[in-house]
This record gives sequence, structure tokens and C-alpha cells, in this order.
Amino acid sequence: MKATAKVTKKNILTAIATLIDENVAIDVDDVTVTGEDIADYISTTINQLDAKAAKAKERAAKNKAEGDEAREAVAAVLTDELQTADDITAMVDFPEVTKSKVVARLGQLVKAGVARKELVKAEDGRKLMAYAKVSE
Repeated sequence: MKATAKVTKKNILTAIATLIDENVAIDVDDVTVTGEDIADYISTTINQLDAKAAKAKERAAKNKAEGDEAREAVAAVLTDELQTADDITAMVDFPEVTKSKVVARLGQLVKAGVARKELVKAEDGRKLMAYAKVSE
């Protein structure tokens, strides 16, 4: 069975635009709406959707670049010795660094095979996840 593409708002608006007769006028409440008004509205809405999509791509590219930089900063402080996320967070030199951001990047590094993780027991008896660089 062939997979079908999802019908988007832009697809629907484009389809409606092809069906609109610009010479038609319809009374809605106290206002007369013409086919030209509808076509203009559809055109404006499609342009807004395109602008929104472009801005989202821009934002995604920026976030990806920042994520790459943060991942590199976390990878740079990893050693062959196991370290907890708190220890790694304290060593990472990156703007607005938080433990959750560091843990997220550590998870990416583990998934990529750059780092490994193990459950270790802290001095106070708690079990913590510790991370280390994968030995080559």
C-alpha cells in the first residue's frame, strides 16, 4: 500500500482558491463578501503560512547549531573516569548551562557511541548515573 502525504492547511486553502469564482458576492450577516475578498484572504493566509514555515526552519537550524556546540562542550570535559552529571555540569563552560541540558547532551553522546554510562553508588548511598568517554 502506498503511503499518502498528509493534507496540509496550505493544500486545503489552495484547493479552495481554485474553486472560488471571483465574480460571486455573498451576504454574511451585515457584510457582503466577494469572491475577490475570499481569494485575497486565502492568498494572505498562504503567505503567512510560508513565512511561519521559513521562520521555523531558521529557528530549528539555530537550535541545532547551539545543540552541536553544547554537545561538543560536554564531550570535551569527558574523561576515561566515570563522572556524575553534576560533576560534568560544573566543568562545562557553556552559556546558560543546566544539569538537564548536560544530561540531554550526555544521552546524545551515549547514543552516538562517544560516551558510556553506568549506574554508580554515591557516598551517601544514592544510585547515580555516571558517564565516561568511550575508550578507543
